[in-house]
Amino acid sequence: MDEACRPATAADVPRLAELNRAVIEELAPMRGGAVWKAREARQEPIEDRLEELLDDPQARVLVATIDGTVVGYAVAHLEQLADGSVLGVIDDIFVEEGARQVGLGELMINDLMAWCEERKCLGMDAMALPGHRATKNFFEESGFTARNLVMHHRFEDREA
Repeated sequence: MDEACRPATAADVPRLAELNRAVIEELAPMRGGAVWKAREARQEPIEDRLEELLDDPQARVLVATIDGTVVGYAVAHLEQLADGSVLGVIDDIFVEEGARQVGLGELMINDLMAWCEERKCLGMDAMALPGHRATKNFFEESGFTARNLVMHHRFEDREA
């Protein structure tokens, strides 16, 4: 089995959009997922949003493959901070369930970390929903620590 990651191309966009919709489907029912879907998730038309990212020098879009088949993806962007420094932000990192635990996430996060270091980022941020222990553990194993906890109060009679 040959695991790899590479920069995404325009030919990958339909598959990237399919994987992005799988992320939304997986995370939306989780605790915090409804607000995440309404606020942070990529909105339709997803293909258009992904194509824009491929041409953006401030973004990096990767695909993860097994034997040449795309089974995961990652997206990061650079954010200019008020003090002039730059922060790398991981927007997406996802591997299909059947392809997890073989090192594809590590390949992608290592690539994103190197890309951010080359651009002199002061660090990187990534999001994990509360209770999504596998994602939290993955980021911690990659050297991430919590720097901000977002507290939320849900009004019972309203939905995100």
